This record gives sequence, C-alpha cells and structure tokens, in this order.
Amino acid sequence: MKKRVVLVGNPNVGKSCLFSRLTGADAIISNYPGTTVEIYRGSLRIEGKTFELIDAPGAYSLEFPCNKAEEIAKELAKNADIIILVLDATNLERSLYIALETLKLGKSTIIALNIWDEAKRKGIKIDIEKLENILQVPVIPTVAISGEGVNALVSRIKDARVASINYENIWKKIGEIIREVQRVEHRHATLKEKIEKLTVQPGIALPLAAFILLLCFYVVVSLGNLIIERLLDPLFSHYYTPILERINNHISNEFLRKLLIGQLVDGKIDFMQSFGLLSTGIYVPIVAVLPFVFLFYLVLGILEDIGYLPRLAITLDNIFHKFGLHGCAIINTLLGLGCNVPGALSTRILETRKQRFIAASLISIAVPCTAQSAIIFGLLGRKGIRYVVCIYATLLVIYVILGLVLNRLIKGEAPEILIEIPPYRWINPRILAKKISLRLKQFFVDALPFVFLGVLIANLLYFTGIVEIIGNVAKPVVHDVFGLEKEAAAALIVGFLRKDVAVGMLTPLNMPANQLIIACVILAVYFPCVATFATLLKELGIKDFAKICIVMILTAFAVGVSLRTILSLFA
Repeated sequence: MKKRVVLVGNPNVGKSCLFSRLTGADAIISNYPGTTVEIYRGSLRIEGKTFELIDAPGAYSLEFPCNKAEEIAKELAKNADIIILVLDATNLERSLYIALETLKLGKSTIIALNIWDEAKRKGIKIDIEKLENILQVPVIPTVAISGEGVNALVSRIKDARVASINYENIWKKIGEIIREVQRVEHRHATLKEKIEKLTVQPGIALPLAAFILLLCFYVVVSLGNLIIERLLDPLFSHYYTPILERINNHISNEFLRKLLIGQLVDGKIDFMQSFGLLSTGIYVPIVAVLPFVFLFYLVLGILEDIGYLPRLAITLDNIFHKFGLHGCAIINTLLGLGCNVPGALSTRILETRKQRFIAASLISIAVPCTAQSAIIFGLLGRKGIRYVVCIYATLLVIYVILGLVLNRLIKGEAPEILIEIPPYRWINPRILAKKISLRLKQFFVDALPFVFLGVLIANLLYFTGIVEIIGNVAKPVVHDVFGLEKEAAAALIVGFLRKDVAVGMLTPLNMPANQLIIACVILAVYFPCVATFATLLKELGIKDFAKICIVMILTAFAVGVSLRTILSLFA
C-alpha cells in the first residue's frame, strides 16, 4: 500500500498550487467516497518510493467542522500517514489555529510555511528555528507559485514528526507562539497593496467589478466565435466533411445512415441540423462548445490565480444579502456559468441550508452553462446580438426576482461573509495550464457521453415518429401557451440529458427570433441536465430537491407566458 500524504490548511494559502508543484502532471479529480465533494489526488516520488498525495478541502477548523468540506478534510487528516500542513506566513496567527488542531491528531507532520516572499515584503520576520522547536515538527519556508523551498520540503518529508503539544487555551497558546517567533517591521505600503485596497473600496469596487465581468463575457464570446469561424469550422469543412461524405455513400442501411450521419440538408451534411452521431455528435462538443469552455476556464483561472475572486465576493456581498446569500455566492454563479454541476457542488461552501437551497435554485434555474451558451450564441448570434442580449437580460431578471422571492419564503439564517482575502499574485502559466487541462478533461468525461446519448435519443424520437406524438400531446402547452412550434416539445425532453443538444434541436425548426428566445429561456429555466439533476439530489436531499423542481416548473411556465406576451408587443 502506498503511504498517504495529505495537504491540510486554510483556504487561499496556496495548497492547490503546492499540490501542482509536487505532483506535476500526474493528478486526477475524484469524489470523496460516498459524497459529491471533489478532491485532487496525485503521486509523489521521494527517494525511489511512491506516495499518494491528496489535496484536502480548505478548512478553518478540523475539531469543529462547519460544512461537508471541512468534515472531509478532518477525515482525510485522521487517515493520513503524513500531513503536510500548509500555513500562510503573512497570516501566521490565524493559520496557527488549524495548525495546533492538526498537531493534536498525533500524525507525522511537516509544515510548509507558504507565501514566504510576501511575508518578507510586508516586513514580517518569523524565526523558523524557534517555531520548529515550539511546534516540534519541521518548518520549511516555501513560495509555491515560484517553486522556492519546494525541493527542501520534499527532501525533509522523511523528517516529519509527531508532536506532543500540551495547552489549555488554544488562543492563549497562539498568542504565546506569535510573541516568541514573529516580529513585524513598519514600512510604507507598496503600489500593489494600494491597488489591493482600491479594488475593494466602496464607490470604486462595484463599477470595477461590473466592468471586469462584462469584459470577461465579451472576451469569451468574441474570441470563442473567432476561433470557431476562423479555425475550427474551416478545419471541419476541409478535412472532416469529406470523410463523412465517403461514409455516407458507403452506408446502405437507411436507419444506420441517419443514426451516424443524420439528415442531409439541401443534399449536404449540416453539422448543426443533421443530428448524426458522427456529425452533430462530434461537432457540438468539439467545435460549438469547447472554445467557449476553454476560454471561460482560462478567464476564471486568471481571476482565481491573481486573487480577484475573493475581492469580487466582498464587493457583491451587500447585493447577494438581498437574496439570502452572501458574496461567496458569486463564485457559485461563475462556476455554474462554466458547468452547472461544479456550480451546484460549490454550494457546500455556504454555511446554512437556506443559503445552499437558494444558491442551488438560482444556479439550476437562471444560470446557463457554457455549453448551452455556446449554442445560443451560434443559434441567435447570426440573427443579431440584441436577441442574445434579450435572453441573458431575461435570465438576469429571473435570477434577481427569484432570489428576492426565495429569501422571503425560505426560513433560516443568512450569516455574514467569512472569506480570506489573499494578496494579488502573478500568474504562473504552468499551474494555470494544468488547472485548465484538468477542468477540460472533466468536461469531456461529463459532456461527451451525454452529447452522444442526447443525439441518439433525438434520432430515435424522429425516426420512430415519437416526436410527432409528443408534439401532439404537448401542443396545448408548447404551442397554445408558449406560442412555439409543437416539434419544440422534443427539444424540451432531450434538454433533460444535454441542454446544448436540445437548443441545437431548435435549428431545423426555422422558428422566428421571438420564438427562439422563448424556447431558449424555457430550456435554461426548466429541469437541468441529468448530471446536474443527480448532483442536486445528492447535495440537497429528496425533500429540498422536490421543492426546487416545483420552483422550476412554476418559473418556466410563468416566464414562458410572460415572454410571449411581452415579445408579441414588439412583433
């Protein structure tokens, strides 16, 4: 059995960055057994021996965990053979709380005193030798983002020791340690520190946040479309289309041909309308979706690595309190824009049931994932950007109104924000690239099977005539209430598997822009894709999940009717 080395520490102390340094490219994301909490696992070789390295979820306390992530961090620490305790050198007093709790577990421990360079710049002097003697375990200064001290940390893991620390009052003990080992010298604020303060200053922070978010949206949309139009579409047209045409000519079985290639449009293969496994099934995830997913995770990774996301949470805290949440919910929302699954999973960072319920409801109802957004851009962007803006403006209004209503209806507490604000840091391209590659790998694992399944089911529905039956049954709602073509009912059903495939199914119907707006919004609002569906069920339990389903149905019906009425006035 491999020995298990677990990284333990507060959020935003550079644990994940240190994990990347220690494991290189050998890392995977997996769920902790019996839960939906994601943890990173990798391998670490020391003097010819291979260790399993686990990055535990960030925690402020192991003795008194206040959420599922902290409970799992505690379990991982208790089952570790060796603990690498990652502390923040710029906030040693705060970090010592979890340090003393961890040392009480009686595990072989070594301390990585991270962000050492920032501590020196701030005039913080820490006596490493004294700290080692007091804590009775090795202490190694590190700068994970640059790699400084990481080799020294690895070479001394064999020296990890079990500490016998005795104290009656943890905060009294922390005070004694700080007086013994730390000295802070006065100095003037640097330009970087002035910028850090400016970006959370009232009056400046909110307009700056709005500008940054709009800029990110513009970059993802414009560059994504550029990559598709200038690179991926030409590649598919020149190299992949001839291959499909040859396959199409050699298949005599009509059912198999339609299943693999799909329906020809004007005698040609149309990657968005043919709906074959080898045409639309490949085109949607690789061409129509991947560029936007990559750019979204690139932008999110940059904001995350430079340290802006916690500041964004602080800036928007007052607004989110009106929804029964606090500023950290913006992180859930941003993750949901990438994929609703991690968005829903991240609600566990919120402290109360009320907050988790409201955040999960808003993400699953009013936050379209990047895959769905990509198809919306392609479907309606050609008709005019105003139609795309109309969809997202509608979803924003739904987000706000639903948040206000749920805050009043759902009983429970909405505590104040508790988040660590790290200093601004330079981006490490290698670590950023690794983070993006892991997220993209997870996207392919989650997306491709459901894309193929969605396209397969769409084909079977059309081929067997079930689409016509569904259309007739659902006509009173789909056509008479929402004003859509009855064939759109099939897209609503497939949307349960993959929202992007469902939106793509609207293309062959040639509906006018107003109908497409209604259809796209309803698809975004009603039941999430099956992966998000399962995640919400696990995270919230059957009772709260059933409540969210009721909210979804009522919201979709109300929005569909309202949009039809409003848009008819401008027709």
